[in-house]
Amino acid sequence: MEEEEEAIGLLDKVLEDEDVFLLEECELGTPTSPGSGSPFLVAVKVEAGKGLEMRKLVLSGFLASEEIYINQLEALLLPMKPLKATATTSQPVLTIQQIETIFYKIQDIYEIHKEFYDNLCPKVQQWDSQVTMGHLFQKLASQLGVYKAFVDNYKVALETAEKCSQSNNQFQKISEELKVKGPKDSKDSHTSVTMEALLYKPIDRVTRSTLVLHDLLKHTPVDHPDYPLLQDALRISQNFLSSINEDIDPRRTAVTTPKGETRQLVKDGFLVEVSESSRKLRHVFLFTDVLLCAKLKKTSAGKHQQYDCKWYIPLADLVFPSPEESEASPQVHPFPDHELEDMKMKISALKSEIQKEKANKGQSRAIERLKKKMFENEFLLLLNSPTIPFRIHNRNGKSYLFLLSSDYERSEWREAIQKLQKKDLQAFVLSSVELQVLTGSCFKLRTVHNIPVTSNKDDDESPGLYGFLHVIVHSAKGFKQSANLYCTLEVDSFGYFVSKAKTRVFRDTAEPKWDEEFEIELEGSQSLRILCYEKCYDKTKVNKDNNEIVDKIMGKGQIQLDPQTVETKNWHTDVIEMNGIKVEFSMKFTSRDMSLKRTPSKKQTGVFGVKISVVTKRERSKVPYIVRQCVEEVEKRGIEEVGIYRISGVATDIQALKAVFDANNKDILLMLSDMDINAIAGTLKLYFRELPEPLLTDRLYPAFMEGIALSDPAAKESCMMHLLRSLPDPNLITFLFLLEHLKRVAEKEPINKMSLHNLATVFGPTLLRPSEVESKAHVTSAADIWSHDVMAQVQVLLYYLQHPPISFAELKRNTLYFSTDV
Repeated sequence: MEEEEEAIGLLDKVLEDEDVFLLEECELGTPTSPGSGSPFLVAVKVEAGKGLEMRKLVLSGFLASEEIYINQLEALLLPMKPLKATATTSQPVLTIQQIETIFYKIQDIYEIHKEFYDNLCPKVQQWDSQVTMGHLFQKLASQLGVYKAFVDNYKVALETAEKCSQSNNQFQKISEELKVKGPKDSKDSHTSVTMEALLYKPIDRVTRSTLVLHDLLKHTPVDHPDYPLLQDALRISQNFLSSINEDIDPRRTAVTTPKGETRQLVKDGFLVEVSESSRKLRHVFLFTDVLLCAKLKKTSAGKHQQYDCKWYIPLADLVFPSPEESEASPQVHPFPDHELEDMKMKISALKSEIQKEKANKGQSRAIERLKKKMFENEFLLLLNSPTIPFRIHNRNGKSYLFLLSSDYERSEWREAIQKLQKKDLQAFVLSSVELQVLTGSCFKLRTVHNIPVTSNKDDDESPGLYGFLHVIVHSAKGFKQSANLYCTLEVDSFGYFVSKAKTRVFRDTAEPKWDEEFEIELEGSQSLRILCYEKCYDKTKVNKDNNEIVDKIMGKGQIQLDPQTVETKNWHTDVIEMNGIKVEFSMKFTSRDMSLKRTPSKKQTGVFGVKISVVTKRERSKVPYIVRQCVEEVEKRGIEEVGIYRISGVATDIQALKAVFDANNKDILLMLSDMDINAIAGTLKLYFRELPEPLLTDRLYPAFMEGIALSDPAAKESCMMHLLRSLPDPNLITFLFLLEHLKRVAEKEPINKMSLHNLATVFGPTLLRPSEVESKAHVTSAADIWSHDVMAQVQVLLYYLQHPPISFAELKRNTLYFSTDV
């Protein structure tokens, strides 16, 4: 690895400056190779405005390493021509087929990088602040298909080279000492490297390029023309890295097994284990032949951190109990929803405080204290929010239960384990020394270094998107046979993923065409996942952990929500490839401040966007017809629907219902009875969201905010009831009608998973958000709007939902004893 050390040395020369320090290893899931030192990532203590100079430093270092890489590829190609020439003679060293297998795609890779280097070099040498080179990286990333072909052939190439070395002395001599040219400024003219080491270089290079892209983005202003191009290149490179076969990666070798084989780390991550009826955060390591569950030992300051093994299962002994076979979970008390929401509120408020302290150049000690508090709350949220059971069993004994936040994550772990189990695995027992060595290697080999909470992220990492993501799931192709198919959408929120929408089941087809649109609320989200399922109607396959029939995942995929791409007014169409299945979808994003505006309808003949008093007067009703009909339909056939009011309905269905209600069409009842229940629930939410002023009125909004903040229970009760009495009659009667409905929905929480708190979270902002967002002077970010106003709106509705039944007649009778002034 001398040439790599030389590259690092070159980079250090470029950065010989007291203000320079090496950035910690970037977590892209692929560690650097042994002996390669730190990756080509550099951070400099620069003041504002020096970002472009930083770009030059990063590029200079990368260019130096690119020159070395091209020299390595040249060295590899050098013997290819004479070998080909002798292949047709009477004394061939290798056959044409052997040559093509060993040197497969090397010429193509060389040409790609030579062109890239030749174009980038003059840009770095004649540097100015306007220089653009994002298109070069984007083109490089777009040619990764050649690397995929190289990677797929890599093992065969190595095996062929090894066999040829053993059977041919001449080739053995060639492959043991290939001469690599030194860089232009280097004293050494050549370095000797083996063919095996050089064949590994292309695999190493993709990781390096990806790390450099990550760092370039950090030092590229968002409004720079290179920014979207570099982001696109990084997205392609990261997707490629996560897809290439990890088995080829010798850097993951941990220890030698008793049989003399190498044991490699394939996957690791933080999971919540249910142990002794309580939740524990574990770091789980999946090796080629064993699953190991560990926790970090507490160490005194300055001491090297170590893992403590809690248990391990050889993969030969590991089985997944089918859902219907697994015994019921040990009793784990689920964390109340309102406490989880309180944690989110605290986290958001602490984020705002940290930002204010930084803006005011506050003391670092105060910022550290706030960060510590934020970490504590995020850790609690991470520990207590997952609910999806993932059970594994040792055929010789014990079962273990993890709780995950997402079906996607559960599927990833299960697939990774099952892929390894296809090999011929042997059962074994590790001696205490072997276990100690294996556990000791975890610290060095781990690819996930930090608990996945935002307080561990760099300050300049994206805070994510706040607002509404509109997604149309169009169609899917690539299924081998007809099935009943549907998709779900997940987005990340507060560090973990939650399911937000579900298409209808397209029955008995291999080419489903859903064309369904969803509106998904984002709370600092950075990724969108799409999962494709085959619907199971077999009622015997019920999961004892959560009483749900388990559907089969056919494919899954994830994309980054890039603000540059998403934050345009136009739809952006994309395709996610998953296990040979392609799902086509489109998306666009609306920021929270845009989506929070209530706009009165221009046509007063309909019901949407029209004052509730106008609608009830016209209909001669106490509660608008639309509210009564939607509530009746939900109570008739949606009250046991999992996630009712939380799972998005199809936007096109909702718009169709809106049009029918606005036109007062005679077919309303027929249409309602045929419509998907989530669309009906979505129509009811949309009606309240589009009222020109909130159901609880603009006039009373400040008083509701003050009333809910009162700490004395008697004062709060008096104030909150007085505010209800002050509402206009149509608003009050409709509110009480909806309140009783939501309480009936919450009674079915064991089945529909919708608690009072869940319902308050969905409906609070819908019923209270003012028509005009008042002065925005105090709002510093979209996250602030979420943390302060929305949480208070949720608390107001929750107060009334948790209150004993409130009667209109009783409230009005008490009006006589109170002033009506607010």
